[in-house]
Amino acid sequence: MFRIEFQMTRFEQCLAHVLRHEGGYVDHPKDPGGATNYGITRKTLASWRGIKPWWKLTKSDVRLLRKKEVAAIYRARYWRGSGAPAMPKGLDLALFDFAVNSGPSRAVKTLQLIVGSRRDGVVGAKTLAAVRRLIAAIGTRALIVRLCEKRLAFLQRLSTFSTFGRGWSRRVQNIQQASVRAVEHSENPREQTKPDAIKPRSIFMQILPGYKTYIVATAMLIAGIGQLLGIDLPGFEQQAAGQLLFEALAILFFRKGLKNDISNA
Repeated sequence: MFRIEFQMTRFEQCLAHVLRHEGGYVDHPKDPGGATNYGITRKTLASWRGIKPWWKLTKSDVRLLRKKEVAAIYRARYWRGSGAPAMPKGLDLALFDFAVNSGPSRAVKTLQLIVGSRRDGVVGAKTLAAVRRLIAAIGTRALIVRLCEKRLAFLQRLSTFSTFGRGWSRRVQNIQQASVRAVEHSENPREQTKPDAIKPRSIFMQILPGYKTYIVATAMLIAGIGQLLGIDLPGFEQQAAGQLLFEALAILFFRKGLKNDISNA
């Protein structure tokens, strides 16, 4: 039996952690963000889509937000916006989640305060140099802990902490633990990756015998095309259209090559 293991980027790994804390559609009366879906507020979605004024975007639009657009917003506004791709593994997650929860500018300024660089909310060469110097002095784990402590201290000063504080505190703790684990894994030579590098997916596709291979590949092709058209099919909604199409074609070509090899043996 053969199998193909597929890979995910560092962004996808970090996004998976973030989305564990950003549920589906909510519209809490005490939440200043208002209508929110997967952590994307109504104002953020309106800005992303270029809708002005923001209230012209309906709450139904927020409710119907698809995961593909969610990922695109997170990558552009919060992952890249916080400078996370340039950070070492572990620190990238801690900074990214901070940016999602409290805004990229605040997350970056907090990091700059810790490392002693100019607090302009932009990760540039000087900020990165300061990050490297502090990591050389105290290590990435200690920097992650300091960032999470500063983040929690900020949240505790908010008037809404009495309402959302328990969830926020648990989130910061979970992200800190996941970030530190990422550092520990990166210190293992077999686990090392560059920022936003690729890692094996936990999901894999087996090369099935006979006609079953073509049934699976056809289903994946249909699901991939469906996602390109904005249709999520049950069982495939967690995977991107491009990934599904690639996997389907890979299975077909791999099986064809395998069959030819066997025939020529």
